[in-house]
Amino acid sequence: MGLLALCLIQYTPSWAQMPHDAIYMPKKSVCFAGVYGKSTWTEYWEGSLKRENFNIGTHTTQSVMGMAAVGVSDRVNVIVGLPYVWTGTSAGNLMGQRGLQDVSGWVKVKLASREGLSLHGIAGGSMPVSRYVPDFLPMSIGIGARTATGRLLTNYTHPTTGLYLTIHGSYTWRSNINVDRDAYQADGRVYNSHEVKVPHGSDAGLRLGILRKKWQAEVFGERMANLSGDNIRRNDMPFPTNNMQATMIGWYAKFQPRYVGVNVRMSNVIDGLNMGKSQSLSVGLLYQLGGL
Repeated sequence: MGLLALCLIQYTPSWAQMPHDAIYMPKKSVCFAGVYGKSTWTEYWEGSLKRENFNIGTHTTQSVMGMAAVGVSDRVNVIVGLPYVWTGTSAGNLMGQRGLQDVSGWVKVKLASREGLSLHGIAGGSMPVSRYVPDFLPMSIGIGARTATGRLLTNYTHPTTGLYLTIHGSYTWRSNINVDRDAYQADGRVYNSHEVKVPHGSDAGLRLGILRKKWQAEVFGERMANLSGDNIRRNDMPFPTNNMQATMIGWYAKFQPRYVGVNVRMSNVIDGLNMGKSQSLSVGLLYQLGGL
């Protein structure tokens, strides 16, 4: 349920050069970004059943993230980010959680390009930086797993108008996690262990937009899905073993006339499995050194 917002925070930050676009920082330049994000939901999918839980009311996940994108060369960029996340609800007595979540890093490489068409390879990973509780969903700020992601991205940009189309797909490996309990239930079985197997995942996206020297705007659709896992049991809390899936649509815009810029990203989940039907908004402030 609440994990969707965490996935968005971890894998699709709203800033200038992202792990899912074909934009690169020039060689020897750096872009710093500070981003505030907020995601809310009142309905969620318990398995495939969409419902409300009046003991929770409206669930909210918020974050502030510091990030940097470095132009190692004109064809190779390195991107790093670290969010501080906090959760809360409008009803009930579940205590919200807060703290530093997972530090993430990405390497983006332009593999080939010709006449506006380009192919990119992206590799990334993340790991927790604090001892947060991963099995208190939907109030947890993360699931506590180390991750490794491989992504392929294809982009076509019209050389005159700046209109572009981007398609990308990824596979994410997640490590097992340890929880503070001697046994847990998953897949209809009881496991007498504190080690929990977290499902691996995949995602795919389609983006259509326009990129000019001082501004950018796009609409997008994304699909995120675990490759295994179980469903939330009736009237129970979610657990890291759940098969979480979501389809979302949204838009993104950036304005950066020179060294300082701003961006905005909005998205809505339109279909899901073991997830919250969330609406998300993020706003970022950018500052670029060099390359302009």
